[in-house]
Amino acid sequence: MKIHTLKPAEGSTKSNKRVGRGQGSGRGGTSTRGHKGAQSRSGYSRKFGFEGGQMPLQRRLPKFGFKNRFRVEYKGVNLDTIQSLSEKIKKEKIDVQVLIDNGVVKKSDLVKILGRGALTSKLDVTAHAFSASAVEAIEKNGGSISKL
Repeated sequence: MKIHTLKPAEGSTKSNKRVGRGQGSGRGGTSTRGHKGAQSRSGYSRKFGFEGGQMPLQRRLPKFGFKNRFRVEYKGVNLDTIQSLSEKIKKEKIDVQVLIDNGVVKKSDLVKILGRGALTSKLDVTAHAFSASAVEAIEKNGGSISKL
């Protein structure tokens, strides 16, 4: 095999459609654009969503719902995650910065501690919000919570 003998696989390439090159080519005259109308003219560009005058899909479907711009979105962190993290880093104080440093949450996230999993050690946890079951589990082990 040599570079000058390489060819694409049979049937994998097509030749360009050469339009406007005379009647003998089969694509002369109107150059496959049909007769008259916007699409036959140069400079035509279709608007996004235009369906040839048919009622567009985005206007056929009904409007519904809304986005609450005052919604506060929390990143949930469960107790089992906090327990394994405290065992790994050997700390009794878990705050948002510790979670960020260990890749559990991003710097921009608001953190809510959730109650899934068992907590075995006494921990002081600091976060933006807590679920009722998480507060109960933390305080049952003698730990404390504080909100930011």
